[in-house]
Amino acid sequence: MQHTSVLIIGAGPAGLAMAGRLRQHGISFEVIEKSRHVGNAWREHYDRLRLHTVKEYSQLPGMPFPSYYPRYVSRQMLVDYFDSYAKEFDIRPHFGEEASAIEPAAEGWAVHTASGKAFLAKHVVIATGVNRVPVRPSFPGESQFQGQVLHSRQYKNYRPFCNQRVLVVGMGNTGAEIALDLSENDINPYLSVRGPVNIVPRDFLGNPTQRTAFTLAKLPTWLGDWIGAQVQWLAFGNLRRYGLEKPDMPPARQLRETGKTPVIDLGTVDQIKAGKIKVVPEIESFTKKGVRCKGGKELKVDTVILATGYRAQLEDLLPFTDEFFNAECLPNDCIGTGKYEGLYFLGFDNYQPGGILGIIFRDSEKIANKIVEGR
Repeated sequence: MQHTSVLIIGAGPAGLAMAGRLRQHGISFEVIEKSRHVGNAWREHYDRLRLHTVKEYSQLPGMPFPSYYPRYVSRQMLVDYFDSYAKEFDIRPHFGEEASAIEPAAEGWAVHTASGKAFLAKHVVIATGVNRVPVRPSFPGESQFQGQVLHSRQYKNYRPFCNQRVLVVGMGNTGAEIALDLSENDINPYLSVRGPVNIVPRDFLGNPTQRTAFTLAKLPTWLGDWIGAQVQWLAFGNLRRYGLEKPDMPPARQLRETGKTPVIDLGTVDQIKAGKIKVVPEIESFTKKGVRCKGGKELKVDTVILATGYRAQLEDLLPFTDEFFNAECLPNDCIGTGKYEGLYFLGFDNYQPGGILGIIFRDSEKIANKIVEGR
């Protein structure tokens, strides 16, 4: 059993931000990370990925992005920044250590790892992220399909799919951008959309939508929601004839009430309007040569890419869940109370505008202040 004042689980952006805050306060800590790198999830994302949030609202505490970084930071630049951040704040995780259980102990919390190690800490910061476990649905008839089925986590770029017929399942941000990557490289994919979807432009009239969202959040909610809906209409018009329905709930309200981020459009809508991405209904079943969609339409495809999202699955780690967690099993606060005192949850708040990195910046300060008070 290794003793430490603070244990941080995960060395992604949330874990790094927390470690950076604690280092600035002079508080000792340990970090465990299941992979062999800091920011490992970003190393594995698809090549073309850039942040959808502007750089000034996406940095980690105590270290701005280099001035030469563009407004929307690329995946590789972000990885390089994470490496530099770990070096700057002397963050040295225990790599290859995956938390398997978190249990209350007499002196705080005991964290066990898959390798058999254990850590005892008064404070434990869970920074494993909302995208820890891929959601991989199964479909009737899938076993007979003669093509390949991949989760979007396995997608890197368009090259393996040249001269293939590709179906992307799910129009969240990942599905929309993978479809865009394929279509811009002469692979005209199908995009399966199972219900209404809120879409907002990344930039509107030269202004980042993120900055606009911060401004609208200061207004009465009904007014901010109305303005957001007008921006949607001006940016895209009516997309129904292209197979895309808009929810009754405007984007900002959807985020506030459900935690579901609207699709931030980088050009996918233009490709849909141009016929280079064909929107189709949800999958009902697989066939030998492809899929059958709701309504009976059959498609011949070689590859199906499931952009079906992720889950945090905190219930795998904690011995109990109750009203402290919402219907998605995500914590209602970043600071544990009651029987969760001494536990902290960083990077799980999906209900605020501004992007997850901005929320990590904000909540890491709250958590650090709480730990300072209790030391």
